[in-house]
Amino acid sequence: MSTRRDFLTAFASAAAAWPLAARAQQRPAMPLVGFLNAQSPDGYAERLRAFRLGLKDVGYIEGENVAIEYRWAENQFDRLPALAAELVRRQVAVIAASIGSAAGLAAKVATSTIPIVFVTAEDPVKLGLVASLARPGGNLTGVNFFTAELTAKRIELLLEMVPSATRVAVLSNPANVRTTETTLSEVHSAASARGLQLQILNANTSREIDAAFATLGRERPDALFVSGSPFFNSRRIQLVHSATLHRLPATYSQRQYPEIGGLMSYGTNTADAFRQVGVYVGRILKGAKPADLPVMQSTKFELVINAQTARLLDLTIPPSLLSIADEVIE
Repeated sequence: MSTRRDFLTAFASAAAAWPLAARAQQRPAMPLVGFLNAQSPDGYAERLRAFRLGLKDVGYIEGENVAIEYRWAENQFDRLPALAAELVRRQVAVIAASIGSAAGLAAKVATSTIPIVFVTAEDPVKLGLVASLARPGGNLTGVNFFTAELTAKRIELLLEMVPSATRVAVLSNPANVRTTETTLSEVHSAASARGLQLQILNANTSREIDAAFATLGRERPDALFVSGSPFFNSRRIQLVHSATLHRLPATYSQRQYPEIGGLMSYGTNTADAFRQVGVYVGRILKGAKPADLPVMQSTKFELVINAQTARLLDLTIPPSLLSIADEVIE
């Protein structure tokens, strides 16, 4: 009798579990997105929020109906191919590759079938990422934001902040070959038009940054132009600290610099660019093809000024800059 009762109890428990098991089998697997980045998570909180906001705009929320697998190269670009290959082996549905050309190119080499959404400051057509901006073709599309093309405007704004400047130093990263070439060409044109003397310094390591500032400390230029570079972004604390130590008015390409004490920045709102990447990833998850999504060109720019640093450098922020600044940090 006990055996019969045990059998009936076990049978009833199994029967009760059948609907749950059936529902579990019917629930679709959560799509997996790969996020490949050449840098480190440090300082990326705002951009990641923007990326997730873009996904949310299309109906995807991380942890609820989409999963994200993150891979960070920690500024060691030679790690990107292996990290991209890992995401391919994970069979992600889409790869979001950022920032700069190296992540996008590594992802492109790793797969010709998985959709890739990149974000880069360089010309994606010249890089070979896409056939054209309007009709990308292949499995890649993304967002192109401007860095080098804003050089003349950054020089103009720097001279408004430091109107007495006649000698301007330029710190560039030679590893960013295409961006550096374009930036230096634009710098020379802007300097020639304004009668400025230029001093070009290169740095591709932390030690070379220290060496460059040692030279600047001896030669005392009137102002410093720091070119856009993923490596420089990763060393922004060192750069801002060194510029402050040498009392050099400096302009940077992204708001992350004045947020930690840099004097001023003018450039693309990169958070908005990452939001656009999130939107494209979401659209692809819904069935859109990268070849049919034109490369977006980010047109949202921002001027950010650190008023405390300006006072430290005995600079008065002119009304012309105050009136157009997107943010003045006190």
